[in-house]
Amino acid sequence: MASAQPIVVYPLAEDGGRRVRVNDRFLGMAYGLLDVVEFLRLAGLDDVDDDWVRQSGLIEWRGSGPDGWQRNG
Repeated sequence: MASAQPIVVYPLAEDGGRRVRVNDRFLGMAYGLLDVVEFLRLAGLDDVDDDWVRQSGLIEWRGSGPDGWQRNG
């Protein structure tokens, strides 16, 4: 089943990064919220900032939300 959101941020990988995908295109590994912002800007979303990324309904956060950048334990 395809995601309704065109932007997906995946759960933390072993190295602490989260994969970022827009539609069918993998943009890279983000290690913080500002990395997601930069990836989206490079993908053509000019007016993106950290507040937009936190609140946008276009983003599907898998595993944890926009503040989930550190492994527990």
